[in-house]
Amino acid sequence: MADGTDIAKPANRIVTRVIEDEMKKSYLDYSMSVIVGRALPDVRDGLKPVHRRVLYGMFEMGMLHNKPFKKCARIVGDVMGKYHPHGDAAIYDTLVRLAQDFSLRYMLVDGQGNFGSIDGDNAAAMRYTEARLKKLAEEILQDIDKETVDFVPNYDGSLKEPKVLPSKVPNLLINGSTGIAVGMATNIPPHNLKEVCSAVIHCIDHPSCTVADLMLNIPAPDFPTGGIIMGTNGIKEAYETGKGKLTIRARTTIEDVRQRQRLIVNEIPYMVNKSMLIEEIAELVKDKKVQGISDLRDESDRDGMRIVIELKQGANADVVTNQLFQHSRMQTTFGMIMLALADNEPQVLSLKAMIEHFVKHRQEVVRRRTAFDLKEAEQKAHILEGLIVALNHIDPIIAFLKKSKDTATAKTGLMQDYTLSEMQAQAILEMRLSRLTSLEQHKIKDEHTSLLKLIAELKGVLADPQKILVIIKNELSELVKGYGDDRKTQVITSEAKTIEEEHLIKSEDMVVTLTHAGYVKRLPVDTYQAQRRGGKGIIAAETKEEDFVEDLFVANTHDSLLLFTNHGKVHWLKVYQIPEAGRYAKGTAIVNVLQLDQGEKVATSIPVKEFKEDQHLFLITKQGTVKKTPLSEFSNPRKGGIIAVTLTEGDELMAVELTDGKQDIIIATTEGLAIRFNEQDVRPMGRTAQGVIGIRLREKDEVIGATLVQPGKAVLTVTERGYGKRSAFEEYSTIRRGGVGVINIKVTDKNGKAVAVKAVKDDDELLIITQKGIAIRTPANQISVIGRNTQGVRVIKLDEADTVTSVAVVQEKENGNGR
Repeated sequence: MADGTDIAKPANRIVTRVIEDEMKKSYLDYSMSVIVGRALPDVRDGLKPVHRRVLYGMFEMGMLHNKPFKKCARIVGDVMGKYHPHGDAAIYDTLVRLAQDFSLRYMLVDGQGNFGSIDGDNAAAMRYTEARLKKLAEEILQDIDKETVDFVPNYDGSLKEPKVLPSKVPNLLINGSTGIAVGMATNIPPHNLKEVCSAVIHCIDHPSCTVADLMLNIPAPDFPTGGIIMGTNGIKEAYETGKGKLTIRARTTIEDVRQRQRLIVNEIPYMVNKSMLIEEIAELVKDKKVQGISDLRDESDRDGMRIVIELKQGANADVVTNQLFQHSRMQTTFGMIMLALADNEPQVLSLKAMIEHFVKHRQEVVRRRTAFDLKEAEQKAHILEGLIVALNHIDPIIAFLKKSKDTATAKTGLMQDYTLSEMQAQAILEMRLSRLTSLEQHKIKDEHTSLLKLIAELKGVLADPQKILVIIKNELSELVKGYGDDRKTQVITSEAKTIEEEHLIKSEDMVVTLTHAGYVKRLPVDTYQAQRRGGKGIIAAETKEEDFVEDLFVANTHDSLLLFTNHGKVHWLKVYQIPEAGRYAKGTAIVNVLQLDQGEKVATSIPVKEFKEDQHLFLITKQGTVKKTPLSEFSNPRKGGIIAVTLTEGDELMAVELTDGKQDIIIATTEGLAIRFNEQDVRPMGRTAQGVIGIRLREKDEVIGATLVQPGKAVLTVTERGYGKRSAFEEYSTIRRGGVGVINIKVTDKNGKAVAVKAVKDDDELLIITQKGIAIRTPANQISVIGRNTQGVRVIKLDEADTVTSVAVVQEKENGNGR
């Protein structure tokens, strides 16, 4: 400036920093703020800051268990204004959870009004609800006014709030905690108070005990919603390492009602929303992932939970329950992460470490409480000693006081003349004349004697750590007497294994029918009564006018069905997975059971008990192509099926036989021809191979099927007009594959073209089914054994417009083979 003075330049406030370092520091600061100040509980009192502030705020407001309820809005406002300025929603949500019996094993807040439900309903607005502390919460806050814990300034420095609560209760274990921090999460399950207190006492008595020893007291978590814990291996791992998994199942019972069964669900896994569970089950039924359920409703009321699952007639309750466990949240996994703040640092703790931290905290609380009580007792005893001195010299002291000019002179004179402290002198000056009576003097001396005894006891406690431990044990025993209850969650020591449905299914032979329009069903073999040859038969399946039964076979419920389609693909299906229906029912559309392509339909089925390495599948197509593939190549099921044989244009897969790779096979055609050759003429091929010629067909001729040559059996051939015969295998000479074959049955206008060929023995029974759905069950020995070049005998009487479409063998021994 003109006068030469300089204006002071502002200090340079720009600091050069590497952005990576700044980001790292800022993120770490934020992380620790979330971890310590919001998301993780303290191992000592088991509370996060917001829980601690809510409980302390209510305690300060005098909202004890025996005091009137007060509006939650008042509580929220007070806590927000004094300690937790993070919004009313967070505080009210915390308050609500502390009052929910399905969220906390032992509630800390006594709520009045709508505090939500296990169905996920929200609590009413805070202006409508009221609350007060539970008595158990007061045990957590007990002795907080005795300098037992440190206090820190609140957010604006105007008040003090506790860093941790004294917590006589092992709250972290009995109520658990869930929280997501930055880069870490905690998920501590609740436990039973009686068991936890017992384990803490055991740990105090046996400091070198192991987790296995503690598990004798705490076998597993105890959830407020009950349920069943399957297995303890994951629990033991979590108790030892701080991390593990446990499986929880809903508790179900079975009721029998009017020839049907119903499943009753009384308890569900922890943190599962009941209404969402019911919706989930309904969706599973709709998507046919769970079968056998006819109705579903919720009958829960104030007396408890009751989900009713009505089963269809004939449905197996164990199977349905197993399906629900596999596909719904009636079975859940609880991932235990026992992470908490210990010494103000996040640590994954074992069960024993949690107990030791709690005991250490209680030792400090009891020590500080004892020191506070000792200080108070010594101070009171000191005052009583001064009063006793005054009582022993009451007349001179009264005379002295009467002469004193003022209170200060009197106090100074008393301190000098009788060697009293200022506090004692002040107490004498404030003493009422009523205490000069003989009775009051006696009371003062007795109280002094009691205080001296108490002081000695308190000093003894402070001098001996074992006495502190005894106090802690006694307090825990009192907690058990006042708040202990029985376990809600059942523990089953065996692990939860996925039960295969077939283990729950009765092993029995079933008749499976497939219609031309693609409907499938199963029903027991004994549905069909045996009849003599030539009988009229009974209805095997109702069909629409344009539909007819195309295939029928017998298999055991436990068998795996390899379902081969006309497109040359194979699908896997257990027999019990096929819906069961009555004789008059048309069944279920096969597209609802298998994933079939447009125009694809099931051509044949092979029941398989196990996929052996030395077995083969021999495939025959309509155009006479054959292929042999090891059975083991079909052992891995795939959704949507896999290719079994590559077909040429216009060809279809007709028959499949299960062989040992060395058997003779007979292939028959509609024109009554057949060829016999050994399957060793066909080398093993992969699934996608096209195959080789098995029989050379004449014009308009097609393959109807094939059968293996088996000792003690004969070749059964049935024609479309209901004629049939048996011929000995010896009548069919073995030649090389690729020939045109020999006459198998004489085809005429009377008996019609051949439709089926089977290998049967005398004690077999046959199921013959027609286009109109008529079936007859007849013994094989009632069909004559005659030569190849014959037209056969009448097997079933048919209407003029009806024809035979399918034949199946029902064997006397119920092995489920049926082919």
